[in-house]
Amino acid sequence: MLEERGSASITLAMEVSARAWSQDPTTRMNKVRELQRKLYVCAKRSSTRRFHALYDRIHRGDVLWEAWKRVKANRGAAGVDQETIESIEEMGVEKFLEAIQTELQEGRYWPLPVQRQYIPKSDGKKRPLGIPTVRDRVVQMAAKLVIEPIFEADFLECSYGFRPKRSATQALEAIRKAGNRGYDFVVDFDIRGYLDPASYCPLIHE
Repeated sequence: MLEERGSASITLAMEVSARAWSQDPTTRMNKVRELQRKLYVCAKRSSTRRFHALYDRIHRGDVLWEAWKRVKANRGAAGVDQETIESIEEMGVEKFLEAIQTELQEGRYWPLPVQRQYIPKSDGKKRPLGIPTVRDRVVQMAAKLVIEPIFEADFLECSYGFRPKRSATQALEAIRKAGNRGYDFVVDFDIRGYLDPASYCPLIHE
């Protein structure tokens, strides 16, 4: 019985994906936005709610297409597999996304190592930069599209870092307005080497 249910689930997912591949870009984008709105509203209604069934949203055809569109817009270099955005377009984007989707659906997806590069800093040191493959960036973006609305519901209005439709310029404007209201102090700090291997990092060591 479980085997039959699993087969039926995969078949249904394949049928839904086939429809997603044939949809026009605007329809796909609208469906992703609708999904994000629903997730945001559910999270906003209850701060204690837990979402336990999001994985199948990540490998939806429309979500993967939107993820690809955003990864392509961000451009970026190839990862360790040397596969570029241009080479994927030559091969066929639909074929590329279908392969990712199948791996995700069957539980066979595994990210490749991140290519390490170092960017010179003004103080003479170098900042490590990790470049995932285009394939892994698409999966990461798909996951972001699904979980971001849930986290957005919990953020405070004073938070501006790495949030959609928010920028450093808006943060500076908020500081200016606060100054006009009598707030005279600005605290600027950075945690040095927070993710360095030699540093103690709760995200890694706990």
